[in-house]
Amino acid sequence: MKRRDFITLLGGAASWPFAARAQQTAMPVIGLLNGQSTTSLLPGFRQGLSEAGFDEGRNVAIVYRSADGELERLPALAAELVRLRVGVIAAVGGDNSVRSAKAATKTIPIVFTTGGDPVESGIVPSLSRPGGNVTGATFLGSMAAPKQIGLLRDLVPKLATIGLLVSPVSTPAGADVTTREVQTAAQAAGIKAVIVDLNSEHDIDAAFARLIEQRIDALVFTGIVFLNRYRDRMVALTAQHRIPAVFTNRVFPEAGGLMSYGADAGDAYRQAGVYVGRILKGDKPADLPVMQATKFVFVINMRTVKALGLIVPPGLLAIADEVIE
Repeated sequence: MKRRDFITLLGGAASWPFAARAQQTAMPVIGLLNGQSTTSLLPGFRQGLSEAGFDEGRNVAIVYRSADGELERLPALAAELVRLRVGVIAAVGGDNSVRSAKAATKTIPIVFTTGGDPVESGIVPSLSRPGGNVTGATFLGSMAAPKQIGLLRDLVPKLATIGLLVSPVSTPAGADVTTREVQTAAQAAGIKAVIVDLNSEHDIDAAFARLIEQRIDALVFTGIVFLNRYRDRMVALTAQHRIPAVFTNRVFPEAGGLMSYGADAGDAYRQAGVYVGRILKGDKPADLPVMQATKFVFVINMRTVKALGLIVPPGLLAIADEVIE
């Protein structure tokens, strides 16, 4: 590999000494393909790698390639990682990342993280026996829907209509599963569910306008990954329209949103890091069952509770994993 290729591979001229060292010591290289620009969960990935015996810069190199939410760039980025002959591709930031990686290679091992059902979305044929060159970890965002609706009912006693935003373009199978889970949970609770598509940041204002027209009492966000980039905007819109909202990711209540309930996505990234390390040591993806989330986290922001004029039942505070005062 030429010197300039190593500069490109590891991020620029400042990375050249490290790249040269990686070449001289035959250090394994991981390609990290991210459909989004968010990096808040990557420390979990590095933790998992460390648990498996690999530390970035010491005995493993990581090539970062991010689509920054422009999903049409993913196939070219995946193909670039294949040309660089990375040892493993970690596909994160939405199902389109792993789909692009799968289309680019049938031989390089791929480890994914996803908030959806990887079997229903066609990523793997089975959780226990994924087969081929692909395995990973799922935090199954749709599984949280019944609990999220229950939390909203506790906070909004006269809850009659909820809004749900889904993204059929970025996560087609995931949107179907989420819609089905929310509609089932809402019907069981005697609540009407209004479903609105949200496929890019350009749709945000129009999507909110459609929800407001339907006079929703509360809003459910179930893990549209690209919205993590726009959490301040989403939180501001829910505050402007005084809509109680439950999110899947804790970054929203940390930014001023009402509350979140969902699987610990950081732990899924940690599990993915462990799997990448095991594969670097010789394990085959086909022999590693897809890991499923076992830890769910409930976070509530009391400042937002007060701003919306809500009353939190004592029992609800008792089960919160974190209360933001």
